[in-house]
Amino acid sequence: MLVSQISKVSITKSLVIFALMVTSMASFAQLQTAVQVVTNSNNAAESSQKNIDRLNDQTEELLVQYRTVISEIESLTVYNQQLESVVNDQNSQIQSMNDQMTELESTNRAVVPMVIEMVDMLRKIVESDIPFRINERLKRVETLENMLNASNVTTSEKYRKVTEAYQIELDYGRSVSTYQADIDGDVKVNFLQIGRTALLYQTLDEKHSGWYNPATNGFEQLDDRYNSSIKEGIRIAAKQAAPNLVGLPILFDVAGE
Repeated sequence: MLVSQISKVSITKSLVIFALMVTSMASFAQLQTAVQVVTNSNNAAESSQKNIDRLNDQTEELLVQYRTVISEIESLTVYNQQLESVVNDQNSQIQSMNDQMTELESTNRAVVPMVIEMVDMLRKIVESDIPFRINERLKRVETLENMLNASNVTTSEKYRKVTEAYQIELDYGRSVSTYQADIDGDVKVNFLQIGRTALLYQTLDEKHSGWYNPATNGFEQLDDRYNSSIKEGIRIAAKQAAPNLVGLPILFDVAGE
C-alpha cells in the first residue's frame, strides 16, 4: 500500500517536472522567436535606413546635376541668341557684298579699262618713287599685270587686288621700317625707310652711312657724324629700342652742304 502511494507521488513529481520542462522549453522557444523577430526587425530597419541614406545621397547628387544642367541650358540659350545675331549680321554683310559684286560684274565694260589704267599708273608710281623695297614692289606690279589677262579671275577680284596694292603703297608713306638689301649690286646694308621722306642706309659693320638723293637718282655716302643717329633709327624701326627723337639728316640740309 505504502509502495503504491510512493510510486504515485514519484509519478506525480515526474509529471510536474516534465510539465515544467515542457513549459520552460515552450517559453524559451517563444523567447527565441521574440528575440529573432526583434533582431530581424533591427536588421530590416538598418537595411531600410541604409537604403534611405543611399537614396538621399542619390537625390542630392541628381539635384546638383539638375541645377548644373539648368545653368548650362541658360548659358547656351544666351550664347545661341548672341550667335544668331552675329550670324544674321554676317549674312547681311555677305548679301551686301554679293550685291555689290553683282553690280560690279554688270559694269565690267567700264571697270576693266579702269583697272588696266590703275595698274599702269601703279608701275609709274613705283618706278618714279624713292626705291625702297623696290624689288618687292615691282614684283607686286608684275603680278597684277599678269592677273589682268587671267580668265579665271573675275573683274571684281582684279579690282580688289589692285586697290589692295594701292593701299599698300599708301601705307608706305606713313611707315618707318628697316630691311636688308644690296646696294651697288654687291654690298649688303641695312636700309632705314622713313615714309617717302628719306631712304637711308648703313653698312652692316656700321662704319659707313648714306642716303638716296632724288635729285641725282642715286645713293650717296653721308658724313660719319650721322652714323650713330642712323644706327639708332634702324634699332627703333626694328623694335630693338624704344621710340625716341633721333637727329636724322634732312634731305635739303644734306643737299645744301
